[in-house]
Amino acid sequence: MSEPANIITVRARVEEFVSPPMMSRRYALITPCRDEAGYLQTTIDTVAAQTVLPAKWVIVDDGSTDATPQILARAAEQYPFICVIRRQDRGQRAVGPGVIEAFYDGLNAIDLDDYDYICKFDGDLEMPRRYFQRIMERFEADPWLGTLSGKLYVRYGGKEVEERCGDENSVGPAKFYRVSCFRDIGGFVRQVSWDGIDGHMCRMRGWIARSTHDDQLRIIHLRRMGSSQQSFWTGRVRWGRGKYFMGSAPYYVLAVSFYRMVERPYIISGVGIFWGYLRAMFDGHSRIGDRDYLRHFRRYELRSLLLGKRRTMNAYHDRIRSEFPAPASRRDQPTRLASPLPV
Repeated sequence: MSEPANIITVRARVEEFVSPPMMSRRYALITPCRDEAGYLQTTIDTVAAQTVLPAKWVIVDDGSTDATPQILARAAEQYPFICVIRRQDRGQRAVGPGVIEAFYDGLNAIDLDDYDYICKFDGDLEMPRRYFQRIMERFEADPWLGTLSGKLYVRYGGKEVEERCGDENSVGPAKFYRVSCFRDIGGFVRQVSWDGIDGHMCRMRGWIARSTHDDQLRIIHLRRMGSSQQSFWTGRVRWGRGKYFMGSAPYYVLAVSFYRMVERPYIISGVGIFWGYLRAMFDGHSRIGDRDYLRHFRRYELRSLLLGKRRTMNAYHDRIRSEFPAPASRRDQPTRLASPLPV
C-alpha cells in the first residue's frame, strides 16, 4: 500500500532538513608574512586543525630574515594544500601597501575561478577549529554577505581582551570574501587603509561587510593590531595617515581619536591618530580620488556621528537587501547604489 502524498512530502522535507545539500566550500587563503617565526607555527597548526581545510593556502614570505623560511618549508612538506612563495628581501618590514603587494603576489599564483571564497589571512592568528566552517555557513545563509570575520582578541595577563573595532567591516588580519564580491569591488587598494576602504566599496556595490561576535569566530591576535615594527606611536600615526588617504573628514577623525584615547597606551592611542592625519594633510599626502566613493563615504561617516555606527550600518544593510536582488550565483555582478542614504 502506497503512502499518502502528504506523508511523502513531510518525509522529504525532514530529510532535506537533516541532510541539506552541501554547497561548494572551496576557499583559498593568501598570507603575506615577514619575520613571523614567533607566531607562524601557531597559525599553521590552527589552520591544519580546521574542520574544513583550505583548498589552497598560499604563504608569501616577504623576505624574512629569521626562522620563517624553515618553518614554511616544513609546513609545505607536511600539508599538500600549502604553497610557499619567496619574495626578495626589501630590507625592512613593510606594512600597508607593502602587505598588499605581497598579497597580490600570492593571488597571482592561483585562479580565482577555482574558488568560492578568498581570504587575506595574517600569519599571527589563532582561532577555533570550526572557524572557516562557521564563516561559510554564514555566507550560505545570507546571499548579500560579501565579506565577514569574527572579532579580534589579544591576551593580557591570562585574559582575552577584545581589540575594539566596528561591526561595519571584516577585520584586516582575516578578510574572508565571497569571490564575486572581491571581484566586484576591484580587490584591495594598494595603500594604507585598504582594510577600511574595501568595506565601503562593498556597500556601494550592494554587498554587506561585517564582523560579528560569535564564540566560534573568536580570533586570537598574537600581535596587537595597530602597532608597528618600530613603535606603537608609529602605528597610530600611520593609522591617521590612512584616514586621510581614505577621505575621512577632520571632525570624524577627531571623534575617532577621542574614542581611541581610552585604549592602551592611554591618550597616546588617540593623539597619534589625529597627529598622523594632520601631518598627511599639511604634507600634501595623496588621497583617494573616486568622487562616487567619497560622496558615499562622507555621508556614511556623518550619519554614523549623528545616529551611531550600528544604526547607520543596519540602515545601509536594510537598503541593500531591499534594493538589490540576491545574487543567484557567485559570478553575479550587482550595480552600485543609485544614491547615498540621506543624512
